Amino acid sequence: MRRALVGVFMMMATQGANAAPAHEGFVDLAEFIPGIVIETRYAGHENFMGRPVRGYNAAKAFMSREAAEKLRTIQKRLSDCGLTLKVFDAYRPQRAVDNFMEWTEDAGDTAGKAQYYPEVSKDDLVPQGYIARKSGHSRGSTIDLTIAAYTEDGRLLELDMGSPWDYFGPISHALSMDVNMQQRANRTLLRSLMVDHGFQPYEAEWWHFTLKDEPYPDTYFDFPVE
Repeated sequence: MRRALVGVFMMMATQGANAAPAHEGFVDLAEFIPGIVIETRYAGHENFMGRPVRGYNAAKAFMSREAAEKLRTIQKRLSDCGLTLKVFDAYRPQRAVDNFMEWTEDAGDTAGKAQYYPEVSKDDLVPQGYIARKSGHSRGSTIDLTIAAYTEDGRLLELDMGSPWDYFGPISHALSMDVNMQQRANRTLLRSLMVDHGFQPYEAEWWHFTLKDEPYPDTYFDFPVE
């Protein structure tokens, strides 16, 4: 496993702190943090809408430099143990959030229900707080992520967290008791690392964290991901 990790990290490593910003005050996580894995689900079809979301023109992940610096420290700690952070979403343009709201108003579009919200009516996604008109992601210091490890043959496996990313239901609550002991331990590992480095967890989603001292607490950006 160590040999596979070293090879992947060497291929992915860049100049880190010298990474060019995507927008003033923001950095590209893949360039800024050696070894981090980016799988921006909203740029493709593997999400609750089943298609690329408006504003995601590339499978990249941007964050404020302040948040990215904290993540870089976490990634270093994990890589020393043969693990890595895997990012599903970071900065989210306001136009993407608007696209989510438009989707909620289309009662006939329920292609992702079985996978992402089988226990919740689409009409209830907004009232129950799963989707909102404003998102902390648009402020640039909120991230959706998990922990993963490389196998001896180079495959990347996510730690079992008991529910998939963006699953709308009680089992995704950070402290849910509907998951087994190993799944709770995996969630605790992720949560502890993020909290120890200045991030605030969101209790309804085990994968969602916001930098406590975020640099743009009142600004909702709308530049595209590209």
